[in-house]
Amino acid sequence: MSAGTGAGGPDGGRYGESVFRPEQTGEGERIDFGALAYDDVTMARLRAVGAGPGWHCLDVGAGTGTVSRRLLRDAGVASVLAVDRDVRFVGARPVPGLEVLEADVTAPGFVRGQFQLVHARFVLMHLPQRDRLIPALAELVAPGGVLVLSDAVDLTSDRVPGTSYATAMRAMWRGLRATIGTDVTWVPSYPRLLREAGLGSVAAEIHVPPLLPGSAISRFWADTWERSRAAMTATGLVDDDAVDEAVRYLGSDECAAVSAGMLTAWGRKSGRVASRPGALPQPSPDEDRAA
Repeated sequence: MSAGTGAGGPDGGRYGESVFRPEQTGEGERIDFGALAYDDVTMARLRAVGAGPGWHCLDVGAGTGTVSRRLLRDAGVASVLAVDRDVRFVGARPVPGLEVLEADVTAPGFVRGQFQLVHARFVLMHLPQRDRLIPALAELVAPGGVLVLSDAVDLTSDRVPGTSYATAMRAMWRGLRATIGTDVTWVPSYPRLLREAGLGSVAAEIHVPPLLPGSAISRFWADTWERSRAAMTATGLVDDDAVDEAVRYLGSDECAAVSAGMLTAWGRKSGRVASRPGALPQPSPDEDRAA
């Protein structure tokens, strides 16, 4: 979950400025609620594609750094470069092997070198430069390495009953698109875009965490609506009372809704993985076996 990315929406806003400002009280906790909902799934996929000892990893839009630190602790990778436009959260908890870089990922050449793993979660959906960023991220993948991208997919279609939750979600997506350029409609195109970037062994999966009262994902959406309230009400789909009702609905036993999903897609660069600097190249891991 990125704590800050590039520009920008039709209204000229930016993530981390118009909404989700990192200096706002509780923003780190909001990001961590999302991490609690998704980190286990993310880590299972990263380990399945081969992330492990000897790997050097790039975590783009690292947010509070939960994935970066778990790559080091749980997967035992050699190093992680955690990049964000605002690094106050990830930089607050240094651990051995973690390097922090404050940079805008939309800037050409924002980082040098190549990595066995390049990972970005809930980042590209906020960036209008996404078409050129996917090939740019693919260039940062070392031979035999993997690019893993995760973003949201909206499941509140027109056939979903018109609950306060569904209305709030529609208002959120529309408001964020107008304010900072967030666009999840193209996320199902990830596999094709990875293939067009020259990667192989492309595949994808979707995870939808259950909306249960008091769960991490329910608290994440409640906090997200509070912080994007102005953008939501500006759409005309909801007013303040409707947002309040949707927050109450999320925390109640009456809640019967489907959260937005997280689509994860990955592709591998041809070649063999060098497990450590100077090591002989090793065969690329068998993803099915690793899973």
